[in-house]
Amino acid sequence: MPKRQRHQLLARLIDENPFMTDRELTRHLKISIQTVRLDRMELGIPELRERMKLMAERSYDSVRSLPLHEVIGDIVDLQLDKSGISIFEIRDEHVFSRTGIARGHHVFAQANSLAVAIIDDKIALTVTADIRFIRPVKLGEKCIAKAYVRSISGERNKSKVELFTYVGEEMVFQGNFVIFRSAGESDNEGGDGHADRH
Repeated sequence: MPKRQRHQLLARLIDENPFMTDRELTRHLKISIQTVRLDRMELGIPELRERMKLMAERSYDSVRSLPLHEVIGDIVDLQLDKSGISIFEIRDEHVFSRTGIARGHHVFAQANSLAVAIIDDKIALTVTADIRFIRPVKLGEKCIAKAYVRSISGERNKSKVELFTYVGEEMVFQGNFVIFRSAGESDNEGGDGHADRH
């Protein structure tokens, strides 16, 4: 493939999915990792870690429902009551030592905390979660969770959140959450005994 065409395709792939690793780009473009890195440099496209940092620094909405340090994973996009994206890298402390497979509660925690974080309210708690683990996640893999608020009930005290977690382009987890929202009923920020449910 001519260099100009390859550059256009690489730029388009990263534009469509800014979380693509160099290794994933090599598979799509059928070129060496060195060529991918060289092409990225020529196009002025930073490496994945830098792209994630730039996305996180953009002016997205701020999490209202829980302190940012309580969110599992790094939020890189947040539009309250609409959608959000977080990234969570599976490290040694997240896996079973014998198999290198992530413990399910870590994958769930990323999903659940993002589902709560996208709610535009001071108090948001998980009421129900219908979840499905599609395949095991392994040490070193990056989980990209994408959450979407699908509806806000008439009483304004519950929201439905649909969430999908991917490793690369492969879906590994799916969840449908019902989130209680205080809808301004109380100004206590997580001050009740149920706050530890999320």
